[in-house]
Formats: sequence, C-alpha cells, structure tokens
Amino acid sequence: QISFGRGWYGVELAAQHYYGKSASQVTLSEAASLAAMPKSAVLYDPIRNPARVLERRNTILTLMVNQGFITVAQANEARREPIKTAPDVSRTQAQWINDIVRVQAERAGVPVMQGGFRIQTTIDAALQLSMQQALTEGVRDVEARPGFRHAPCAPVALTASKAPTKAAPPAPAPANCLEGAAVALDPANGEVRALVGGRDYAHSSFNRAVDGNRQPGSTFKAFVYAAAINEGMTANAIVQDSALHIKLDNGRFYSPDNSDNSFLGALTMREALAKSRNPVAVQLALNVGMDSVIALAHRSGLRSAIAPYLSSALGASVVQPLDFVAAYATFDNGGLAVQPKFITRITDRAGTAVFTPPVIAPQPALDPRVAFILRDMLRDVVERGTATAIRKVVPARVMVAGKTGTTNDNSDVWFVGMTPELVTGVWMGFDKPQSIAPGAVGGTLAAPIAAQIIAAYYQNRTSGTWSVPPGVVGAELDRTTGKIATLSTPTDKRYTEWFLEGTEPGAHAWPWSLFRNGPILY
Repeated sequence: QISFGRGWYGVELAAQHYYGKSASQVTLSEAASLAAMPKSAVLYDPIRNPARVLERRNTILTLMVNQGFITVAQANEARREPIKTAPDVSRTQAQWINDIVRVQAERAGVPVMQGGFRIQTTIDAALQLSMQQALTEGVRDVEARPGFRHAPCAPVALTASKAPTKAAPPAPAPANCLEGAAVALDPANGEVRALVGGRDYAHSSFNRAVDGNRQPGSTFKAFVYAAAINEGMTANAIVQDSALHIKLDNGRFYSPDNSDNSFLGALTMREALAKSRNPVAVQLALNVGMDSVIALAHRSGLRSAIAPYLSSALGASVVQPLDFVAAYATFDNGGLAVQPKFITRITDRAGTAVFTPPVIAPQPALDPRVAFILRDMLRDVVERGTATAIRKVVPARVMVAGKTGTTNDNSDVWFVGMTPELVTGVWMGFDKPQSIAPGAVGGTLAAPIAAQIIAAYYQNRTSGTWSVPPGVVGAELDRTTGKIATLSTPTDKRYTEWFLEGTEPGAHAWPWSLFRNGPILY
C-alpha cells in the first residue's frame, strides 16, 4: 500500500522498478535505500536524488547496528556500495509477454480487454529488458559480419530507458529479415522469466518463441545421449566417429557426416558430445532405438512430433523454441518435466482474485542420476567444446552446461543451456529458411547472445551448485583413453567421470563392447 514514487506501490514493485530484482533478492544497501523512501518518496527517489538517498541510507544502517539487526562490519560493507539503480524497467517494452498473457487470460475466461484487471506474471522485468537488448544487438552483429550477404533490417528505435518515439515510423524492413528468439525459465517450476519472440516487435509481431517451429540441430543430441546413459552406457565408453553407410527401409542409404568434413576416430562418449560428432549420435540412436529417444523427449515435456528417423537424432524434426527449452529443464532439475508458466494471479479492481492457475507438479521423466551425468557432460560442451563462447562472458563462479546446434545449410543456429537457477535458449535464423552465412554455427552466433543473457541475470546474483545424487560414483580417468588415470597420466588429462553405481570401472562389464570394435555398418 505504501507509495514508493513514480506510481509504484509496495516494496516488491519498488524493488523491481529501482533495482531490477525481487524484494527478496535486494542487497542490504538496497534494502536500506528502499526503507528511506516511505518518509518521502520524492525526496528520497534514488534515481533523482542519489546523494540524498546515500545520506539517509547510511543513517538507517547506523540505526540497524544500534538496534542489533546487523553488525558493524555488515554496515560498513553496505556503506561502500554506491547508490546504483537498474535501467528504467517500468518502461520495458514486453509486447511479446503482453500478447501471451492476454491470450492465456482470455482462454481462462477473464475478459481482460474490458480493463480493470491486474495480471501478475512470472517475468523478471530486468532480465526481459536484457534479453531483448542481447538478441537485438546479437542479430545486428551478425548482419555486420563480412560473410553476411543479406539485406540488414532497420535498427530498433527502443532503448533501455526510453519509450518508442513517435517522430517517424521505422524504415520498412526487408521481406525476410534475420530473426531470433530467446527464452529463459526457472527449471524448478517452469516459470518463464523472460521471453523474446523476435528482434523488433514493431517490425514483426510474430512470436517465434511460441509460434515458430524450427529444426533444433545438434541441440537435440542431449536427448539421444541421455537415452544411451539411461540404457546403461557410460560417458567414458569408446565410440567411433567414422563414416557410416546405413541402409534404410526404403532401400536408400544414410551417411551422416560432420560439419568439418572429417572423422576423428575413437572418442569417449563425453568427448563426442563436447565436439558434437554426428556419426556418434546416429550410432547411439541406432542402438537404443529412436523410439526410446523420442519417448524420453516427450516425457521431458516436448510436445512436437519427432519423426522416427535417424536424421531426427541430429535434430531434423522441428520443435517450438519455448517447448524445447522447457524440455531441457529436465536435465537441470534432476529429471522432472515442467510446463512453462506465465501468469501467477489475476485480480479485479477490488483486489479480488479472479484467476489463479492450477498448481501442476513436475512429473518424473528421467532418472535423476542420468540427468546429473548428462548435465555434467554438457558442462564440458561449455568448458571445452563447441560452446566455449559462453565462458568469454559468463564468470567462472556461475556453473553453466548446454549444447549448441546448427542445421543443414547453416539456416538455423541454437544454444540451449542451463545454470542451477535458469534454463536459457536462443535461436537465430530467417522466417523463410536460408543460409545465414558460410560457416555460421550455434557456437559463434547463438551462444554469445545466450552468454549475455546469463551474465545479465547473474550480475547481482549468486549462483548455486549442482549436487551429486545418491547412486552416482566418480572416478579419476584419463581424458584421452577413457580409462582409469595412472601415475603417467598428465595433470591436464585427468578429470572426474561420473557413473551410475555398478557401471564404474571394475564393477562389471557393460554390454556396449560393440562400440569398441568400430561403427556399425548396414
């Protein structure tokens, strides 16, 4: 009920407006600054009068020490923090979210277009703004590259703190602009924290995140590898990245190759995923069966139809970006499928709740031990594999796992990744599929955008960790051979591999020795 100025009432909205975060996440310094405002929301506005707020904040910190709420050391540390506010998120243009919640509210029977309703969403306003900026700037950067031969779109007129100008309409966009979409959600409950359906709503209101259907490329391999681990294969198993010649039911032959037109021979399964080797994913799909891979993807919440063909193991079947990112949450949260959620509550003018979404408990989709091992393999993709661009932006204190993806002819590029608190996906391509540029791949185009989004989220937050679940054991291995490390194994080749209990080296032989003898030929 208390006014915090600028039309914002209540400490929660004030925290989101001034600091871009929930009231439960503000620092001690920010909390003391907010506590200054009820005395005079105008006089102690941190945007307009930071010096005055600084003085009042320090007085409040002193009072907190005197009354025993904090220590002198805590107060001194808080005093060193400058008065710094987030971009003006009150004017964040989130038309993509507005469209989604309006449709969902109307489907729930709430006549929101008549006015007088207050819709509370799951969206993090600051992250929404950061995501739109990261996607827009990322697409522009690609358009500015020497190898980009398409007509660039007109720049977006919106900035972080300004509403759209009415001075002049935007320049007409090319018929087929380079576009993108991005989604970030909470893996614990599916609550969507940010969603952007394109580079510029003013040019095109088509929401590619919820209405687009695109091939995911190698990002789909995560489900293939998870199915293989679920069937008892180990991450250190030796697989062959070599030429395949597979006879299909129609009499034709299928011969998947790699984007670099080479084969690396014997690799551990972990290394094959980090380097995204296509023949390995196809062999895994052959041996566990595409039906098992598809069943796992659907249990994880993916609603798209996946064709039962080997090419689907490499991401040839189309998916909806929001749906696909939500399915990745299964690897993040210990094997539970979540449903994307946007609305938490709708009230009328009197403050009476007229709609509260039913609580849908996450459904078990994958053994939590398998989810842990697969996620750890995906961490290698970020640290050593095709998504190292993430680490150029996201600090090492934040644990990140994920997978890049690129389709044939470089027409779709992806990165879908996770931290303990967030699952983030980015897609880039043309609405009418065509090659983005020679050599365009998810690791160099989509991953940097995702990195900006993740880094923005953790700018004022700490990151949790992933714990080892019961039934998983670790062993120090040689990264080259996949065998137990010896005294002669160099330090830089040693790493910890994780196993389902009973499949670790020396426990017993597993029924996958056929991979050690080379690829399966049909």
